[in-house]
This record gives sequence, C-alpha cells and structure tokens, in this order.
Amino acid sequence: MPNSHQGISRPAATDRLNHDCVACPFCGLVCDDLGVASSAGRLQITKNGCARAEAGFTRLLPEAAPQIEGQNVALDVALREAARRLKAARLPLFGGLGTDVEGMRAVLSLADKAGGVVDHVLSRALYRNTSVLQTKGWFMSTLTETRNRADLVIVVGADLGKEHPRFFERVLSPDDVMFEGSADTRTVVLIGCGAHAAADITGKRIGQIIEIACAPEAIPMVLGSLRATIKGAPLATPAPAGVTEAQLADLAQRAKDASYGVIVWAPQALQFDGADLAVQIICDIVRDMNKTTRFAGLSLGGNDGVASASSVCSWQSGYPLRVSFASGAPEFDPYRFDIARMLDDGEGDFLVWVSSFGPEPAGPPATDLPTIVIGTPGIALHTTPDVFIPVGTPGLDHSGRLVRCDGVVSLPLRGLRHSPHPRTQDVAAGIEAAL
Repeated sequence: MPNSHQGISRPAATDRLNHDCVACPFCGLVCDDLGVASSAGRLQITKNGCARAEAGFTRLLPEAAPQIEGQNVALDVALREAARRLKAARLPLFGGLGTDVEGMRAVLSLADKAGGVVDHVLSRALYRNTSVLQTKGWFMSTLTETRNRADLVIVVGADLGKEHPRFFERVLSPDDVMFEGSADTRTVVLIGCGAHAAADITGKRIGQIIEIACAPEAIPMVLGSLRATIKGAPLATPAPAGVTEAQLADLAQRAKDASYGVIVWAPQALQFDGADLAVQIICDIVRDMNKTTRFAGLSLGGNDGVASASSVCSWQSGYPLRVSFASGAPEFDPYRFDIARMLDDGEGDFLVWVSSFGPEPAGPPATDLPTIVIGTPGIALHTTPDVFIPVGTPGLDHSGRLVRCDGVVSLPLRGLRHSPHPRTQDVAAGIEAAL
C-alpha cells in the first residue's frame, strides 16, 4: 500500500523540504518535536536532535537489492522464494521484530499462517518487567505524569544520557509544565548509574543531584537496604561497599517527604545477575511508599520498536511476546518460546529476522539455520542469508506508528524522503500471499 493511501504523500527524490514536529523512531521516547531537512534523499536534523537521532537520521545507507543466496533478484522473485522456503519449515522462528505497528501486525499474520514463534530481540529485558507485573502488579507513571508532577526522581542502573539522551531535557527539565509550582525543581538521585551519568543532567528545573555509586551487581542489595530503611527495619547485612547508612537514611527521608516520587529504570541497561530482583524491589518500594504519599515507577524500555511489538502481540493474540502459532492457535510460554534460548538449544528449523531501525540495525545471531532477513541496508550479517530483502526505516523512508516506551500512546511517523525499498508490512504481506 503506498504511503499516500495512509494520508501522507511520499516526497519526490528531488524535493528539498523542511519538516517540523517530526517523531524520532530511534529510541523509546519517540520525541516528536524534531526539525528535519531533506534534500536529494539526505536528511539533516535542524533542531531538537540528540546523538542517537543524529546517527539515525543522517546515516548513509549502501545500495541494496533483494537477494537469493547473495545474488540480486527482483523483489517479487525474492518474495516467492522466501515463501517457498518458509512453507517447507516445520517450526520457523520470527525474531528481531524491529518494526513499527503496521509491520508487526503483518509479521504476526505471517507467523500465524506459517505456524511460527514470535519473539523480539529485546524481550529478555522486557521480561524483567513483565514477570513482576504478572506476579505482583505495580504502580506506574507515564512520561507526561513524570514531566508535570515529579519532585523526586530516582534513576536506577542506567546512564540515560546514552540510553535515552533527551530524557532529562524533555521530561525532567521542560520549558513548561501543567502545574507550575508543584515541581519547579526536581531532585535527581542516581543509583549505580556510572561515573559519567550526572554530566548530562542539566536544565532550569534540575535541583540537587545526588549520586549513590555502586557496582551494577550491588544494585539489588542497595535497593533492598533502601527498602528496609524506609520501613524502619534493621539492615540484615551491611550496605554495599561505597554506600553508607547515612546515604540510605537521607534518601529514605527524601522519599517520604516527596509529593510525587518516581523511580526510573531502563530494563535493557540492567545487565547483571539479579536484574529481575532489582525490578521487583523497585516495585516493592513504590508499593510501600504509596501508603503515605504518591510514588510510581517508570520503565524506559522501548528501543527497536519493542513496545510496539509487545503491544501488537497482546492486541492480536491476547498474549505478550514469546508466542507460538505452531498448534494453529496462539500459545504463550516465556521460557519455551524464548528464541535466543531456542537457537542455543537447537530448536526451530528456520529463522525469519526483521530489523528496520538502528542507528545500527540489530542483525540476526550466528546460526546454521536457513534464514530470511528483512532489514535495513547495511545490517550486520554473520553470513549471507538464504533470502535478503532490504526495507525502509519507518519515520524516514515511509510513514507508520510507534508505541512509546510508557505504553500509553502511539505516535505517527512520517515519510521524509523517497526510498526504493518497500515497507516491512508489504514484504510480510507479500510472503504471506505467496504461501
């Protein structure tokens, strides 16, 4: 379906255009206030960019054509060959899933027809959240609530200047808030965020910045000690190295005095043993604090379209990611249908890998399985896939939608330049039609 059918016309290759209020697809914040200039197919950010957006919008892509066994072919030939090989598979695995809402809908439909398993490349991080939500529940904020109400923000285990570069600018120190006076300045506390995390925290609404330095693997212990201090319970073990009881007591009192506190984490940044426990303790602290004041969590996972993939999978199948359609009906199992584990254990006999974002698109893992790659030109590949079909990037090469990392809104993406490459949804639909 051409972009014009979605109400957004495709710019011609020779157009010189300036675009305002552009949504950026390269992190889960989906900042929608960028200015972008396009000229002869090249894009340049003119305002409100960040390092991640700059790398994504301005990257130069190599020329690419659909391929079978490394040989260039026409698109319709590649689609038919992909369908032929996929039809012969007994248990195909649909991984990566770096696409927008429409692309994910089409991939799910294809997986349903092919009897495959679907799982996102970042779902292991996502399940650090999902397992807590399923077992204990949680109190969560949104980007907008945090922007307008928070007076205490505790960041756990993530250098947000790298993960989500504009978080402090757009959420913690915006020019305007809805309730002036309620959060004129915010106290920011960094727990185990690294030596340079505070350098990126600036803005007129940023008040005191407090750093509690600890090794990543000590974060669960620090959080457990903080929870005990808040509850007035004695510490079962001494505080981890570099963290004092006085620091914990000070933070506990600040939490009690806050009118709206938020604990922020990025699940993909929690790369240590006990990461699941850290998320659980965060949610326990939030639950305890809500007995006397207002407190909430805020998860910033959502890069590479994982929030969109998870949301669409839930809408379409009734289950979050890690769903199998092999039985003819959706079946959910977060252990059995973890594609990374399945590949390690030799399960599945075919891999379909989808990755259309970046700035560096996530390539498929090294595997001996026959593989179809539906990805951005220049995607990192260990070996030549059986079938490769280059696709455009949503928000640059064609329009689309992305669910923001807090899961409460989907934001429109605009086609900013002419691209010779199809959309992921068209490729998936074409393969399904040829099955």
